[in-house]
Amino acid sequence: MTVVEADGNYVQPFSVSDMDIYSGDSYSVLFTTDQDPTMNYYVPASVRGRLPDTPQALTILNYKPNAAPKRPSLPPPLAPAWNDYAHSKAFTSSIFARPGSPAPPRKFHRRIVLLNTQNRMNGLTKWAINNVSLTLPATPYLGSIKYKLWHAFEDPPEDDYDREAYDVTKPPVNPNTTAGSGVYNLRLGTTVDFILQNANTLTANVSEIHPWHLHGHDFWVLGYEEGKFSEKEHEKGLNLENPPLRNTAVIFPYGWTALRFVADNPGVLAFHCHIEPHLHMGMGVVFAEGVHRVGDIPKSALV
Repeated sequence: MTVVEADGNYVQPFSVSDMDIYSGDSYSVLFTTDQDPTMNYYVPASVRGRLPDTPQALTILNYKPNAAPKRPSLPPPLAPAWNDYAHSKAFTSSIFARPGSPAPPRKFHRRIVLLNTQNRMNGLTKWAINNVSLTLPATPYLGSIKYKLWHAFEDPPEDDYDREAYDVTKPPVNPNTTAGSGVYNLRLGTTVDFILQNANTLTANVSEIHPWHLHGHDFWVLGYEEGKFSEKEHEKGLNLENPPLRNTAVIFPYGWTALRFVADNPGVLAFHCHIEPHLHMGMGVVFAEGVHRVGDIPKSALV
């Protein structure tokens, strides 16, 4: 298969025999039907990044006029091991913007570092960002900000965590977290970096894959790396020449992903792990930009 598009944006074409597709991702691929036309062929889909407890899914590539239910004579292709992260990283790191695509701004105005951790709260397992587990308020954010109902949600969260003290390779020293409903306020038209930092879960030697999805924007994926993000070590290595434009990006176990976007879409928007249970367990943030540019909102929408 030749990959030509990701999340609605053209990429430099590259060939693969299999693909990692995370929740929220979308791709366009091209392939040539140049095999034996008297046969049908299996197309399998397998679980990635989690130990599967189900067999791989199968569909059939049907060469007409063969009957669609005709079983292929060849067995299904073998999938890479679910935890072959080197294979996953090789695919993800092959995605670059097609020449002529919009380039990212060379500098950012604000950088927000988001530490992804698994924690506990009131006896329940939660996910947290900078030790705050997102809990949505009863009143929608957009109406609250538009009508200055500042009591409807909490103070803005922190832009960073204590990078010097926190060891991302071990379970959290303090496994507890707190709930929060704060909003990141972004100045309209500014360039913002998000650094997604993955860490160990509550279980030793376990760090999971998380696909993060941004509402209302595309972002440039500037880089992926293992370990803890450091400006001193990693700033010069960020890709500002041909980074792909995406709306979903993965963070690998014990690694970080650097993203950049321009806050040019007035409103209140979400940025969260696209594994739905993880979002409902608190793995997400909310940001507001240019709400003063949004038109009138019926006050009935606040109820």
